[in-house]
Amino acid sequence: MTAVDPTGSPGSGRPDAERAVLRLARPYLGRLLGAGLLAAATEFAGLALLATATWLLMSAAGRPPLDRLTVAIVAVRALAVGRGVFRYTERLAGHDAVLRMVTDLRARVFATLAARRDAADRRTGDALSRLVSDVEAAQDLLLRVLVPGAAAALVGVLAVGGAALISPPAAGVLAVGLLVAGVALPALATRLTRRAADEVAPLRGALAVDAVDLTHGAADLAAFGATGAALAVAQGRAGRLARLERRLAAVGFAVDATGVLVGGLTAAAVVLVALRAGVGGVLVGVLAVGTLAAVEVALALVAAARQRTQLRAGLTRVADLLTAPAAPAPDGTPTPDGHDVRFEGVSVRYRPGAAPALAGFDLDLPAGRRVAVVGPSGAGKSTLAAVLTGAVRPDAGRVTVGGVPVAGHPAEHLPRSVGGLLAEAYVFHATVRENLLLGRPDAGEADLAAATRAAGLLDWVRDQPEGWDTVVGEQGGQLSGGQRQRLALARALLAAPPVLVLDEPTEGLDPAAADAVLDSALAATPAGHSVLLISHRLSGLAGLDEIVVLEGGRVVQRGRHDELVSRPGWYREQWSRQEAAERGYLAVAP
Repeated sequence: MTAVDPTGSPGSGRPDAERAVLRLARPYLGRLLGAGLLAAATEFAGLALLATATWLLMSAAGRPPLDRLTVAIVAVRALAVGRGVFRYTERLAGHDAVLRMVTDLRARVFATLAARRDAADRRTGDALSRLVSDVEAAQDLLLRVLVPGAAAALVGVLAVGGAALISPPAAGVLAVGLLVAGVALPALATRLTRRAADEVAPLRGALAVDAVDLTHGAADLAAFGATGAALAVAQGRAGRLARLERRLAAVGFAVDATGVLVGGLTAAAVVLVALRAGVGGVLVGVLAVGTLAAVEVALALVAAARQRTQLRAGLTRVADLLTAPAAPAPDGTPTPDGHDVRFEGVSVRYRPGAAPALAGFDLDLPAGRRVAVVGPSGAGKSTLAAVLTGAVRPDAGRVTVGGVPVAGHPAEHLPRSVGGLLAEAYVFHATVRENLLLGRPDAGEADLAAATRAAGLLDWVRDQPEGWDTVVGEQGGQLSGGQRQRLALARALLAAPPVLVLDEPTEGLDPAAADAVLDSALAATPAGHSVLLISHRLSGLAGLDEIVVLEGGRVVQRGRHDELVSRPGWYREQWSRQEAAERGYLAVAP
């Protein structure tokens, strides 16, 4: 499935989007029906309260014997109390069912976003918008559209039936007014707001992306002089969203005003028809007030229709994730035979006509073998790791783990075989312990200590007042770059997958610390586990089984460290430069 256009497009809502979302509500259908009946009881109690109170006041004006008013007095009190009880109970039942459903829905959306590892266009802000705003659209569909809409329809039928007991002609007029308020006006509101409403959810998603880019990418934007352009784009979208929301508000005001007018005209018509039919004065007042209350209840269908229209785009974005076809699995679901990795003629091109990020790449990584992939920036090193972990699918060739293509491994099983420290590993706004346990939830404190010791982070953890419970901040904001990298490395070592991928594990560390961390990390890797090390630093690679040099996505050199240093080429030249630079750094370092 392709990503939704951030600018939106009119009419983008899919007719089956609501059905796809509501399938998740089936386990809670009983609770939802109960909430709907309680909502209808609440509205009917309110209507009956107004009608009874009107009869009581008008009758009391004639000073009848008190015993004639006793039942009405008790009924008013009972309806007033009952209305509050019904409303409270309806809120409990409705929110209980909806929050349970939303929990399931949000888990499924998250799982789908996580499984779509080849979706390079999925950005953090848009994913957040789908998890929060779009999922809340499903919540609003139930609580603000279906439940109040069904309750209003049921109360409208009961109101017409009650009016028919007093005056059938007046009931007919009331039915016409309710049809105008509950059918014609909602249809009009939907028609007037559909085009603008379909653009709101995608625009909110695009603004979320802009907010993340402007906040977390402020330094990069400033470095490239792109802050003004990024702000202009965000302001343009914000202005467009504001205009759309003003338009929706204006349409809503006009429709609501029309609804009030319809209520008044219906009440006047009911009174005239009732008087001509010879209905008594007190009952005419009851019909008039009851009509106003019934039309007001019916106008809830206008709000429900308008809300439904505004939810269409968000529901479509959620439904697209729920109904996205799964990647085709190979016939027979073969069982991996071990964890040997093999790249066979792998080529990756991110855009048609662009230079390949990888071109005809071959590599054997049997169990227990340790291979480093080095090369200049943009050589294809991180693409190689992304292909191995299933984040990117090759355009040609194939990658197998245990003899089974990567695409043939279930998404939930592949990380158990292949994983580690990947580019831009995420650090959550949680404690050190919680971040580490993502690698292995059943790890004990001794395991945490061993992993952080290998990553060079244990001394820092022990120096913190809170120890393992130290909160690291959003995206590790309370840590330095080197500490954040060590935390992510410790998590990878704790997980200890059979195929360990380490993408720039010593980034942000000074040369001496980098060498020490790399040595201890490799030493901590269990025997029989293979390692694919991706690094721009060439120090510390002498003990590896093979070094592969990439340039422009192609292998230009391969061999052991001693062999490559002895031959002219990129590796020897870069080795000499790094050695000279690091000797100079160590000479001036305190």
